Amino acid sequence: MRHEIHGIVAILLSIFIGGSLLSFHPSDPLIWNVSGPLGHFQNLFGTIGAHLSGALFLTLGFSSFWLILICIGWAVISFRGEEFDSVLASSVCLASLILTTAGLLGLRLGKPIALRGGEMLAGGLVGLYISHFLKQLLNSFGTYLLLGAIFLISLMYITHLSLKWIFSTIWGWALLGTKWLTLLADKRKAKRERARKTKEAKKKIRSKPKVRVVPLPPQPKKEPEQVPFPFMKKGNGFSLPPFDLLDDTPEEPEAEIHQESLEMNARLLEKKLADFGVEGEVSEIMPGPVITMYEFKPAPGIKISKVAGLSDDLALALRAPSIRIVAPIPGKAAIGIEIPNNKRQMVYLKEVLSRPEFKNTRYRLPIGLGKDITGSPVIADLTKMPHLLVAGATGSGKSVSINAMINSLLFKVDPDTVKFLMIDPKRIELSVYHDIPHLMYPVVTSAKEATKILRWAVEEMERRYMVLSDRGFRNIETYNKAVIKGKLPKLENDTGQQNRLLPYIVLVIDELADLMMASSRDVEEAITRLAQMARAAGIHLIIATQRPSVDVITGIIKANFPARISFQVTSKVDSRTILDTIGAENLLGQGDMLFLPPGVARIMRIHGAFVSEDEINRITDFLRSQKKPDYEASIMSKMEAEEEAEELGIERDEKYDEAVEIVLNTGQASISMLQRKLRVGYNRAARMIELMEREGIVGPSDGVRPREVYGRKDI
Repeated sequence: MRHEIHGIVAILLSIFIGGSLLSFHPSDPLIWNVSGPLGHFQNLFGTIGAHLSGALFLTLGFSSFWLILICIGWAVISFRGEEFDSVLASSVCLASLILTTAGLLGLRLGKPIALRGGEMLAGGLVGLYISHFLKQLLNSFGTYLLLGAIFLISLMYITHLSLKWIFSTIWGWALLGTKWLTLLADKRKAKRERARKTKEAKKKIRSKPKVRVVPLPPQPKKEPEQVPFPFMKKGNGFSLPPFDLLDDTPEEPEAEIHQESLEMNARLLEKKLADFGVEGEVSEIMPGPVITMYEFKPAPGIKISKVAGLSDDLALALRAPSIRIVAPIPGKAAIGIEIPNNKRQMVYLKEVLSRPEFKNTRYRLPIGLGKDITGSPVIADLTKMPHLLVAGATGSGKSVSINAMINSLLFKVDPDTVKFLMIDPKRIELSVYHDIPHLMYPVVTSAKEATKILRWAVEEMERRYMVLSDRGFRNIETYNKAVIKGKLPKLENDTGQQNRLLPYIVLVIDELADLMMASSRDVEEAITRLAQMARAAGIHLIIATQRPSVDVITGIIKANFPARISFQVTSKVDSRTILDTIGAENLLGQGDMLFLPPGVARIMRIHGAFVSEDEINRITDFLRSQKKPDYEASIMSKMEAEEEAEELGIERDEKYDEAVEIVLNTGQASISMLQRKLRVGYNRAARMIELMEREGIVGPSDGVRPREVYGRKDI
């Protein structure tokens, strides 16, 4: 308790002495000056505080502040419960600190200094006498040396600090201060340099010539009546849908291209790039319905990678939703910077399909994707792709674009030329096409049934290749031309049933991820075989997914889909997965896409065409009114056979086809033989023999006699 009382007393003394000294004013009545008005004190502690501070400043000067530190140190020692090593020695050292400080101040500042309207001695009268006395004996240098030595020794004794630690601490603080001053100088230098470059860039911008603005392509005049295609009326009486089934483009005031506004935006872009240390100029501007692309030519010595990483910074500086940078533009010594327009124009399917580019195309399977950044329609040929992989986040316009592709084909080709197989695990996107005459099989919604459809497609591809090989043709195009001209080579035992046109088959899968979750191995194997080989057989795939991850779009699948479309995705990783490059994460959504054509490294930005649900219903109703779907009998038979096998508990084996070939080639149906040839177990080989019996390939078991081999039935 005694130590705590001492600590409290020390704290009170430090507060009292500190407050008195800090609030000292020469106008207060002091010991040597009582002329001030009685009772009027500016000192914090009134009369006592004024007289105490006056006496301390008069005798000791600024060295009086040591008394505050001494009281604080005393309080700390008391609260810790410690004692001074020697009260006498400690008192002598504390007195030495105060006296040497006063002497040094008196030696350095001998003349009175101004303080709050008055004058006082920095070291007080004590400091003046000490410095004057020692200066006569030791001169100034000797006085400094003696007083400094006494001050240092006293401080070391009081604080128990070694001389080495004191000097190392002082040296460390000096180095830190030097580094801080150097860093501050570098920052100021860099700031001045940026200001200089910005000023120079602004001068250059004012003196630059006008940039060239590429005008939008002229819109075609609206025709009063649709010009029919040469093949609109078929011999079987089937008519292709007229464009009147599509909604007309809403009458909106056409956006005017203001040269001055675009040039002002170009100069602003140059200024913002100059702020980031990228100098250059905008040489060309290409406005479009959704975005405007500025061709930026960087100054010599500017790295492309420095510009490519500024998309987010530019979007923030220009207050744009997102900015995509094409670095460099293929075939040009410039960088493309795509900035969204303030007012976005909708691209409608009728705008694309009614253009001469679609009407007069010679593509066999033309699909209208939309418009490019300049407003020109983009038409692609599915037979040249030959397969298309589509990916994008939910709500990015992926399903609408799939519908636009399907309807493009429905407007151009009849059911005898193209057939559809549609797989829709989500059950809502493709169900609107039920019972149209182009379908080979009803829209599939079950993942298990979809696997069977994919297996049938593989078998159909192999059957077509056998037909083409027997006739000596390399692809379906030359085969169909020979059928039309009646120049198809005849074979032995030719019944004439095979001498018919082979329609193109377009297999549409709306969500690949659901199929991969159900049966990833079978689906991946079937899709891979079709993607690798089905082009010449006339089978083409359009596959969409909203999960462009590596477990859905595997390396094998992606390698066999050279044509890919990516809508807006959530991350750069997803963009790299689908396109092998970044950029799709900066798209605007609502049909904004990046298209990678087959065999071309250049990625096209396309604004997808919009087709409404009402338009699709009108088109499908028109098709249903003319003809009912003629479903493929081989698919129906295969489905029924596999359903019967499943009901009996017989699952389709992946080596079943190989087992059938072995049985047909050897003319023997033996379980032990299949075990040896296929290296499978007894139960697995027995199930395959039972399935062959169900399909009529082999006869029933007849005791010890071998089964008869009938051969595979042609469906």
